[in-house]
Amino acid sequence: MSFTSGLVFYAIIWALVFYMVNPLWQVSQREAGKVVPGTPESAPVDAKLRKKAIITTVVAAILFGLLYWVIEYDVITLDDLTWMEPPGRY
Repeated sequence: MSFTSGLVFYAIIWALVFYMVNPLWQVSQREAGKVVPGTPESAPVDAKLRKKAIITTVVAAILFGLLYWVIEYDVITLDDLTWMEPPGRY
């Protein structure tokens, strides 16, 4: 895997993990009891983006390392994933 593909692969993993982590620890304005005029009641009071970004970076690095190991060292190959015979072979 080249440096560029690794960087893109890590960015994709990071974004997917961030989408999963983002809803955690959300407190809406309605739950907090203070709704700012002109904003929806479901808007978060404090997004805690720094905490979420740090957690996302650590989890994405672990997942990237695991997937890099699987890809680079052929731990799982395409032959391992074929559970059906190709068409025409009986």
